Amino acid sequence: MAYDLITMGRIGVDLYPLQTGVPLPQVTSFGKFLGGSASNVAVAAARLGRRTAVITRTGDDPFGTYLHEALKGFGVDDQWVTPVPGLPTPVTFCEIFPPDDFPLYFYRQPKAPDLEIDAHELDLDAVRDARVFWVTGTGLSEEPSRTATLAALAHRAKSGITVFDLDWRPILWKDTAWTDPDAARPFYTEALRHTTVAVGNLDEVEVATGVREPHAAARALLDAGVELAVVKQGPKGVLAVNSAGESAEVPPLPVNVLNGLGAGDAFGGSLVHGLLEGWDLEKTMRHANAAGAIVASRLECSSAMPTPAEIEAAVTAGAVQ
Repeated sequence: MAYDLITMGRIGVDLYPLQTGVPLPQVTSFGKFLGGSASNVAVAAARLGRRTAVITRTGDDPFGTYLHEALKGFGVDDQWVTPVPGLPTPVTFCEIFPPDDFPLYFYRQPKAPDLEIDAHELDLDAVRDARVFWVTGTGLSEEPSRTATLAALAHRAKSGITVFDLDWRPILWKDTAWTDPDAARPFYTEALRHTTVAVGNLDEVEVATGVREPHAAARALLDAGVELAVVKQGPKGVLAVNSAGESAEVPPLPVNVLNGLGAGDAFGGSLVHGLLEGWDLEKTMRHANAAGAIVASRLECSSAMPTPAEIEAAVTAGAVQ
């Protein structure tokens, strides 16, 4: 049976402070969680009842073992999560200064195993047959992951729903994209050719299209070949525009933010769920916003992903209680 969702991209261990408002040098205790955007999206969709799997790689070490155990515990198939001898499983630390300051510190040296995904090792039939296939911009940052990501997209050839999470994190690019985002744009353009849905914030849509104004950026994404453009506007909420001319602009839900780092991944999992359910744009965006707000009210990311009942309650209340 085909998967509802296969994601491809980052995985790692999040070590988050158990104290808020404390600089990292003074933090004395941490919580350990599964992390990485592609993996978190798979977890979020699984929490909503979807059959999910992730394509990624870990180190051949105890943290890699932990990630396999965590994925299976969340109901995510880990058959395409393979070890890379000689490379450590990535670890990410953060600082938590609510409501809007969450510095991230990535430890992905000398190279993250999830950038060692090889096109020749992909199960392309499974990729093609999944109802939704999800890739990220970070997957384009380095070889062989770049070629593998584009090969998977080309083989899928827009069958089903193909989502490109623009996911612009310049610190994870080792080439000139660090100082010149224009250097990354050709790879984004190529990925968009094979994509039906593009999702990104204002910085990310500007990297992908060269345009920052939300409505113009959405149009540029549609012109690049996608059927649905989702532009996250921060405090202004989210804009969604599709190729049929329909649009929805939905404000964020009021929430007391504890840690905003997992909100986008929860949004992504709920977006996938709404697309598979065939909901209209406004309902899909309202539920995705609610999912993101719920996770922003919690410390962790993966284990904080909301259930359908929690999302419905937030949508009905118009706020995260």
